[in-house]
Amino acid sequence: MKTIDLPKIQQIVKQFAEERDWDKFHSVKNLSMALTVESSELMEIFQWLTEEESNRAHLDPKLKTKIEDEVADVFIYLLRIVGKTDMDLEKAVLNKMQKNIEKYPVDKARGNSKKYTDL
Repeated sequence: MKTIDLPKIQQIVKQFAEERDWDKFHSVKNLSMALTVESSELMEIFQWLTEEESNRAHLDPKLKTKIEDEVADVFIYLLRIVGKTDMDLEKAVLNKMQKNIEKYPVDKARGNSKKYTDL
């Protein structure tokens, strides 16, 4: 996976909203709702595809562009929430992964799709 310049992207996203005076609309509540809308738009791309078709959708250039656009929208709203809450995203992800490691030990979770409470 290619390394991304997260501070650069965050600044571009922040500047975009500031130039349009959208900060007044970008409460954490509104951003979280917009994030769900964009997540739903991403799901809509795959809605009627089979599992196999969904796993190959990115091979179709037209669908790949749609997927990229919706993933980007989701990421942009996540970045806005991170910025609005002064979150250390790296720390949050690493902390959550540690929790996941503890909830889903390899010996119980490997090859199993059950929730940690059912392992």
